[in-house]
Amino acid sequence: MIWAILLLVLLYGVITRRRRSKSEPPLDKGRIPWLGHALEFGKDASKFINRMKEKHGDIFTVRVAGRYVTLLLDPHSYDAVISDSDSLDFTKYAQVLMERIFNLKLPHEQPAKAKTMMKSHFLGVNLPTLKSSMGRHLQGLLKAELPQNQRDWKEEGLFNLCYGLLFRAGYLTLFGGEQNNNAVDPSRVYEEYKKFDGFLTKLARGTLKTEEKKTAESVRKRLWDLLAPAGLNEDSASSPWLHAYKQLLQEDGVDEETQRKAVLMQLWATQGNVGPAAFWLLAFLLTNPEALMAVKREFSQISQMETSEIFLVDRSVKTPVFDSALEETLRLTAASFITREVVQEKILPMADGSEYLLRKGDRVCLFPFVSPQMDPEIYCQPQKFEYDRFLNEDGSVKKDFYKGGKLLRYHTMPWGAGTNGCVGKPFAISTIRQFVYMLLTNYDLELCDSKAEIPEINTSRYGFGMLQPEGDLLVRYKPRNVH
Repeated sequence: MIWAILLLVLLYGVITRRRRSKSEPPLDKGRIPWLGHALEFGKDASKFINRMKEKHGDIFTVRVAGRYVTLLLDPHSYDAVISDSDSLDFTKYAQVLMERIFNLKLPHEQPAKAKTMMKSHFLGVNLPTLKSSMGRHLQGLLKAELPQNQRDWKEEGLFNLCYGLLFRAGYLTLFGGEQNNNAVDPSRVYEEYKKFDGFLTKLARGTLKTEEKKTAESVRKRLWDLLAPAGLNEDSASSPWLHAYKQLLQEDGVDEETQRKAVLMQLWATQGNVGPAAFWLLAFLLTNPEALMAVKREFSQISQMETSEIFLVDRSVKTPVFDSALEETLRLTAASFITREVVQEKILPMADGSEYLLRKGDRVCLFPFVSPQMDPEIYCQPQKFEYDRFLNEDGSVKKDFYKGGKLLRYHTMPWGAGTNGCVGKPFAISTIRQFVYMLLTNYDLELCDSKAEIPEINTSRYGFGMLQPEGDLLVRYKPRNVH
């Protein structure tokens, strides 16, 4: 017992001994030994990072659960992190999260090879087929929810409506196949996934309580079993990309159990953000009548065209008002961390000419939600939703934004940046556009309470993609033109 105490004292001394050198960013270890700022960081990362920014400026290092994380918040300096794959490694931290969240270890992972395969399906000639399949599944699910002969309003939480419909349509498109030969009801998968999603941030941070851990493990196992038949062979009617992904895993010597875990990771990666993004967009539109009218007006012009059906998958049909409203929504609600492991000592050059030393073994993190997306120097009233913020006065797309009088390369970053940017971006945008178009064109949709306000954000979700609401926004909807 005495030796254990002495060891703990020694370890505490080692951990707290770190001192800042003149060449390093400001260091803030916090008051709690080892934990440092972990509790505040996990409770509300945005609030914490803004407080540190006011105290230390655009770059600082904090202690979080025994690790030292350098936050860089100057978007003019982001390229120094994004473009450096030698000193700063993306895969190490990604592997940590894979193991914590999905209990997944890929022994011979080849990220570049996997990304090339993903691009061939999500950016290549297969993309129109994916979009078309998604559109058919969305139409089918919407009609099943509300038959065309229904006259009465249906009431539902908007978040549940968006997440549930888009998840099930996405599952059928990317995992279940046109014929759904794997015989798994997408609603069953969604119900289990919702439970899993509720544990996601605690799994990532390793903060589950004993009973929560047991429940999370049980839910995760049920999802592995439900996903087991997906992508087994080309004749199963599963999406070609999933079959190609599982083939890639097999070539790398990954066993069947690990393949199931990897498929769950892909389910989260492909379905975890689209539903919440659609929720926020519709929530902003429904609570901003001018914005809703502008988007509906644009959609009505398209619906009168002979190509209205083609619009759903055709990039040549322009929707600048909708695109601006979506980009504004993502600016306000996309809140991922961009994290790199410092694998060798690096001198980080800042845009203002200053330089800082990054220590090997630390992490460096960008948080675009705070900067640039919510920076008042870049966006006037950044907390406010303005559907036309990304439009010029003549209706053209606005791309030029400035900070400190200098043009920004990154004025929003909801899809990441550089080599680790989201491969599924075009498919995700198309999916949200199809869903919102169908809902606003074919259905009457309104708030149950015209004075209702958008729910508060669940602050524990900062850092993990799209934010989610605390609570829901009650809406009612019915098929249009029912007499």
